Amino acid sequence: MPADRPMHDLPLPPAPIRGRGAQVNPPNRFERLHVALDPDTTDVPPEERSDPRTTFYFDNTQTILSKNDSPDVPFSLGLNAYRGCEHGCAYCFARPYHEYLGWSSGLDFETKILVKLRAPELLRRELSSPRWQPQNITMSGATDCYQPAERHFKLTRGVLEVCREFRQPISIITKNALVARDVDLLAELARYQCTAVYVSVTSLDSELAGKLEPRASRPAARLEAIRTLSAAGVPVGVMVAPIIPGLNDHEMPAILEAAAAAGARRAGYVIMRLPHAVKDVFLAWLDTHEPGKKARILSRVREIRGGKLNVSEWGARLRGEGLFAEQIGDLFTVATRRAGLTEQHIALSPAHFRRPGGEQLSLF
Repeated sequence: MPADRPMHDLPLPPAPIRGRGAQVNPPNRFERLHVALDPDTTDVPPEERSDPRTTFYFDNTQTILSKNDSPDVPFSLGLNAYRGCEHGCAYCFARPYHEYLGWSSGLDFETKILVKLRAPELLRRELSSPRWQPQNITMSGATDCYQPAERHFKLTRGVLEVCREFRQPISIITKNALVARDVDLLAELARYQCTAVYVSVTSLDSELAGKLEPRASRPAARLEAIRTLSAAGVPVGVMVAPIIPGLNDHEMPAILEAAAAAGARRAGYVIMRLPHAVKDVFLAWLDTHEPGKKARILSRVREIRGGKLNVSEWGARLRGEGLFAEQIGDLFTVATRRAGLTEQHIALSPAHFRRPGGEQLSLF
């Protein structure tokens, strides 16, 4: 800072939008026009200011399962009952999917939520088809299946009820403690080796988590969810995800140890990537919440990403490359071993799959 510049003249970081991870609504890369609100709202009456409240829309999709051909993730079929996610995680890689709907990756992604009200019905139709070959399904491949909207719509619970009926294997990835609500269904599926739950824990620092993932469960609640599920016999893993170099990478050993103490059996990690407008959302988040760490974080991300903030090549996008990425991987391996966790995927089995009523029909 120049010695002749008084501190009170320095620009202050923008005031955060309460309860939202995105502080901006970056342009949609597919749209030619973009509306940008005047950032100076000091003279605008409160009732006339932009109010990023959550709005829900009915998604009249005709199919519920999406295919995945990426070798980076251990599943080929995903199920998402929601599009968009109110958790508001500033780093979320799924934000750009909202641009295909004509919206923004920023505030739109966490305030305009599409709800697939027919999700359980559509899944039952898929599983009832004679063409269905029993195999694992994962919720959710993009947005969190236990985001706040699930408390009202209960679509994830409806999907699990269908899976219990068919004994259909299903894996769950979430950062919301609401998953413990469905411990009855998950425990019954677990008896047939038909489910596993992976809880994402980004930080044990509740204050940091509240800024980074404003509407997701706090760390203590996620650990308690692991404890509840594990006690009921549900296989649980922990995902240290995403690792943000220079921000939360030092927490990895403590996260793994805490998750193992709560009953987790397996662990994994993913290094943050910033595709498309996610970069703009995350940079704005740094300016608002961690301006002093911004240069260090971006420098380390670029070191892992070959000088860029994102790479899309399979095999490199989730773990990164280079010396620093190798150090993170080595730390994970050592910390996982010390915590008594395994890096192996929790295997599910389709051996008990059944179509309700099929036994009776076969008699005729």
